[in-house]
Amino acid sequence: MGVVRLAVCVSGVYAAFLLWAIAQERLSAPFPSISPHPHTSPMEHTSTKGDKFPSSLFLNYAQAVASSLSALSYLVFNAWREGMLDRGLWKIIGFDQLFSSSSSSNSVKPEQKHVKQNGTAVTENGKRPIANGHSDIENKGQTNDKKSFRKSLPALLLQVSLFQTLAGPIGFLALRHISYPTMVLGKSCKLIPVLLLNVLLYRRRFSPHKYLVVALVTIGISIFMLMAAGGKKKKGGNDSAWGLWLLGVNLFIDGLTNSTQDQIFSTYPKFSGQQMMFSMSIFTQLLLLPMLLLPLPLHPVTLINHLPLPFLNTTSIIQPIIWNKPEFLNSISFIITHPTCMKPLLAYALLGGLGQLFIFETISHFGSLTLVMVTVTRKLFTMLLSVFVFKHSLTKGQWFGVSIVFGGIGVEALMKRREMLKRAKKDK
Repeated sequence: MGVVRLAVCVSGVYAAFLLWAIAQERLSAPFPSISPHPHTSPMEHTSTKGDKFPSSLFLNYAQAVASSLSALSYLVFNAWREGMLDRGLWKIIGFDQLFSSSSSSNSVKPEQKHVKQNGTAVTENGKRPIANGHSDIENKGQTNDKKSFRKSLPALLLQVSLFQTLAGPIGFLALRHISYPTMVLGKSCKLIPVLLLNVLLYRRRFSPHKYLVVALVTIGISIFMLMAAGGKKKKGGNDSAWGLWLLGVNLFIDGLTNSTQDQIFSTYPKFSGQQMMFSMSIFTQLLLLPMLLLPLPLHPVTLINHLPLPFLNTTSIIQPIIWNKPEFLNSISFIITHPTCMKPLLAYALLGGLGQLFIFETISHFGSLTLVMVTVTRKLFTMLLSVFVFKHSLTKGQWFGVSIVFGGIGVEALMKRREMLKRAKKDK
């Protein structure tokens, strides 16, 4: 069942986000307007290519809404299938655990023994996986003591939602100051901060072969992606120190996001992946809503010049703050005047929500390392599929990167097989 579940999760992530990427690319293109632009004649209006969608915040908000609806639909359907609708919506979505005063009902009890099933640590009652690759020792120290708010479930979920909300804009900002191949290389190394922050921040222990697998997959993906991006035009000019620092922050936030999600599943084993998805989507909407409804400065840096800070040069001319219309109003106005954007916008939101279901199913049952390995190899397997289906070709360097990645996957598969054989001998 573990192998089948993983295969379904991987297939779902690949399929949903392949189509999601197509919708995202369409949203980045101009859309024709049905109303003439001000101060232009009808002839001039018909010759324009169109306008681009004005707000990335609105796109993130739309996807968060779709993710919450997808998670809610899954949870309600699952409760109906199991005949547990009488529990009430509050418990179905996990808010009884989210707002409980103590984590004693969720934390792993010290007297519970931890066993392994398909390489995944589970409690002795067997139904709720804790995390893939986590040692038994790391969970034994978790007690029923009352936790501080910083370690409570609402605080951890708020942290993850904040990390996820910040990661995207920082990544886009970094791309303005570094080249595209540099961004590709950085994203290819995402497994490293996830592994390190799991070890350093939450004191998790992984099997020795995990470090080898992470190294092989990271090196292979880096070679493959760099060879694929090498011929592409640079975006943002030469790499600057500021851009590299932003890229590092982006990767650090990605590592914090995944490692904190592992911590939530480890500390609160009754909290399911879809319940986390629903709660995170709600938190993300609450974080984004003020930024959508309030007017924002056209150039946020100008705000600093108006602060009474001692290191500012007060003798220079201070630029006035120019305020934009709220992002929400701009986006609604754009949708009304550019109705052709509705179809890709809905596809972007709904496919993102569907993909999130598979992502949270993967991370809750197999851990963040497996999830990140699936996401960073997605483009590789997509390009390999195009090689066999559309007869495209890869360079020798790309094939070398592919061989290294499959070497890492082979090591992981071999170790999993050894673990299964050992368990089978013990059962006999």
